Amino acid sequence: MSNPTPYRFSFGPWNISEGADPFGPAVRPAFPDEAKYALFRPLGFEGVQFHDDDVVPGLETMSAPQVLGAAAKVSKMLGSQGLTPEFVAPRLWFDARTVDGGYTSNSAADRQYAIDRSLQTIDIAREIGSKAVVLWLAREGTYLREAKNARIAYQRLLEAINRMLAHDPEIEIWIEPKPNEPTDHAYVPTMGHALALAFASESPGRVKGLLETAHALLAGLDPSDEMAFALAHDKLASVHLNDQNGLKYDQDKNFGSANLRAAFNQVRVLEEAGYGARGEFIGLDVKAMRTQQGMPVTSHLANSRSVFLHLVNKVRTLDRAVERQFIDARDYEGLELFILEHLMGVR
Repeated sequence: MSNPTPYRFSFGPWNISEGADPFGPAVRPAFPDEAKYALFRPLGFEGVQFHDDDVVPGLETMSAPQVLGAAAKVSKMLGSQGLTPEFVAPRLWFDARTVDGGYTSNSAADRQYAIDRSLQTIDIAREIGSKAVVLWLAREGTYLREAKNARIAYQRLLEAINRMLAHDPEIEIWIEPKPNEPTDHAYVPTMGHALALAFASESPGRVKGLLETAHALLAGLDPSDEMAFALAHDKLASVHLNDQNGLKYDQDKNFGSANLRAAFNQVRVLEEAGYGARGEFIGLDVKAMRTQQGMPVTSHLANSRSVFLHLVNKVRTLDRAVERQFIDARDYEGLELFILEHLMGVR
């Protein structure tokens, strides 16, 4: 393959975690975000994923000028370490006003809070040099269907997106779909739902999708197909690669650790579409095993990046002529063994 894409990688500070879960305490000491940023480049990562309060901790106790002043300091720090802010996401799901959703809450005051914080997130993103805001619609859904009018909820989501687009003429909105958790049923469970909102928005060219491997698997879908759907519409803004061991909670396992063949197909879709040629990042949203000791723990990030690059090589060295012979003969049994043997290094 000529002129192969030179991939760039990103992750968020939450991916170097204390190992807490709902059933027990943290198992590793806290590691401050400021120290985490120094680890990116040595690990082979250039991009940083942010929540708004990753950039400005305690932002809700600060005035707007104070928030932007704190963000400016982060921007300077990123520049000094050669790091690129990939996006900023409003962390709406921890606030008491978003218990029943932000943009789709039944409370007008709570909906206004969600909008105001999202507009502030855009200002923070621009201050640190990013033109993208990610919407993970964590609590935009219901635990029982009678609690909200879904038709109105989708209209409110679209209204919120349009408000954000109007706030800044250059900002891009990247929607990260997920079918459940923390809500029982989320309103934007798949890439198709996300892109429907994009095309219905007042600036479709600035609304795109971010596909997470585990989220697609939780919806019972193939992540590579979800990526392909977005790529077919030129709307795959970014990816969060990880893995998932069945239809459970969102595990954020190392990329390729549960299903190497599915990981291969994700890499293949990205590689064949030329993803990354315009600077898009390979985002990794992986968490260390709770049993892993040390501080800080970063091997899960290095390992996932390594697996991705090994699979890039597998994609690039696949004998396409042999593959075509199997396809033309409709010998899919032969094709399957050919792919498996290639992944195992047999051929």
